[in-house]
Parts: sequence; C-alpha cells; structure tokens
Amino acid sequence: MGTNVAVAGVTGAVGQEFLAILEERNFPIDSIKILASSRSAGKKITFKGTEYTVEEMTEKSFKGVDIALFSAGGARSKQFAPAAVKTGAVVVDNSSAFRMDPDVPLVVPEVNAHAIKKHKGIIANPNCTTIIANVPVWPLHKANPIRRMVVSSYQAASGAGMAAMLEMQQQAREVLDGKPVTCKVLKYQLAFNCYCHDSKIGPNGYNEEETKMTKETHKIFGDTSIAITCTCVRVPVLRSHSESINLEFTNPITPEEVTEILMAAPGVDIIDDRENNRFPMPTDASGRDDCYVGHIRQDESIPDRRGINIWVVGDQLRKGAALNAVQIAELLL
Repeated sequence: MGTNVAVAGVTGAVGQEFLAILEERNFPIDSIKILASSRSAGKKITFKGTEYTVEEMTEKSFKGVDIALFSAGGARSKQFAPAAVKTGAVVVDNSSAFRMDPDVPLVVPEVNAHAIKKHKGIIANPNCTTIIANVPVWPLHKANPIRRMVVSSYQAASGAGMAAMLEMQQQAREVLDGKPVTCKVLKYQLAFNCYCHDSKIGPNGYNEEETKMTKETHKIFGDTSIAITCTCVRVPVLRSHSESINLEFTNPITPEEVTEILMAAPGVDIIDDRENNRFPMPTDASGRDDCYVGHIRQDESIPDRRGINIWVVGDQLRKGAALNAVQIAELLL
C-alpha cells in the first residue's frame, strides 16, 4: 500500500535531494504533491519519469496527505506545518523551527528511532552538522560513556543552499579572472577563503550553529551530562561537511576498539589508511549515504587512554538533511 506524500520547498537543494532519495529508495508512494513558494509555482519537475507542476504551498495544500517532508525554511514551517497536521498529515521538518520544542521528537534514526512514537504530528530533522557527528559518536557513547566532546566543523557551501553553491562557483571564476567578487548570497567571499559560520552570534560569543550542535546532541542522546563545545566554520567546499571530533571517555579506550565499534555501526563507513595518509574527504562522501570516519587516534593529552580523536565527513544534503528525513518517513510507515 502506498502513501500520499507532499514535498515542501521542492526547488531548493534539499527539496531536490528529497525527490532523488524517495526515488532511489523506492519509497511507496500513491500520490505526490510538489510544493514551493509562489515564485516557483508553475515550474515543471520530473519525478519517477512523470512531469509534475510545482504548486504554491498554502494551508489547503495538505488535504489527503499522509507524510509531508518540509525543507522550506523555519518561518514557512511555523506557518504551514500546523495546517498540515490539522489535515491529518505527519510533518518531518528539516528547519530549526521545532527542534528544541519539548513536544517534538528530534530524531536521528541510528540513534533514537524510538522517539518517533512520541510525535504529535511533527518530527524534527536535526541540524546537518549534528546528524553527521551523532551517527558515529552514538555507538561509541553506548559502548563507553562520553564525558566531553569537542567539535570543529568545516562546513560546505551546500549548507547555505543551492544559491550559495552557485555563488561560490561564480566567486572562484571571478578570483581566477582577477574580477571583483560577488557576495549576494554569501556574507563574505568563500572561494579560496573560510570564515566563522554565517549564523547569528549569541550573547555568549557562539554562533547559532555551534549552539544548535550542543543543545541538539543533548536532546537526541537524552543526556545533558556530556560537556560539549563546538567551533563551526564555513569552508570553500561545494558539498559535504567535515568535522574534527575529540572525545573524552569515562573508561580507557583504544583506536582499535573505536574502529571495531564503528565498523559494526549503522550508517558508518571507515577510511583509515595511515600508511598512505588517506582519510575521509568531501569527495568521498558527496552523493553517498554513509558518514565516513577515519584518522582515528589516541588523544595523548588525556590521561589513562580515555581520549580519542576522529575525523568525520558526511554529505550535508543527504544524511545531513534529506536522507535522514526520508529514513524517518520510512519508520513512520
């Protein structure tokens, strides 16, 4: 039996990925509604060999819909998700609008699939950087409780959307041609440059991305006792985020034990070739579902072999967004 699905924000980078992943995974669909803002209404989009016309999203768009996948931005999620729920749809929302709402489950299927059962019509998809960190860190935490987690992220242009990806490509051409650099979508020049993640800086000096990672990981793990601190940076990579993660465990643990745990973990792939200095790169993860882990080594600054460093790379548009949402939808079925 199929499902009636709506995809909201279909013309964006994540919206396009929703369609690709629904098709790849052969998600059981009876009917699909393709929704976006008024400026995209009327565009033609092909899904599973059939051409669809993009409809303007309104509060009446969700009649008869079972599952609505949202990636239309926080303001539009707040405006339209409650209307979708009223018609009987379950919303899987990719924005930050509902993530920290105590009544809304925040789910990474490899970590806390059980939380889906508690939904009241809306399930939140976590921040992309949070998902990519949580997939490999959770199985380690289950095996040996983590006391402290220090994350530095190297975030691709894809995290700022399709327009940012296109602008970074344009900037690269402008720099190489000796022309002035265009910064209409991105706050600063990203080509051949990097800068503090382009989200609002809070009163404590942390940007919103850093704060999200900390709060969301606590909620997903169901454990606020872990000390977490983050530094999030935008780097000139088109697609796939990278993260340097330093972990302090309760008990001693070795790189060999970490590797063994991660080799058995769902959604994780290992690239750890010390001899050739070959570890995960964005080009490995782009277009792929798994989070790639490598450069696994002891943190020799932490006594009693309780510290480990890992390097993680994941496709922000897939596991960091669309794939995670579709996996949640599959669990709803």
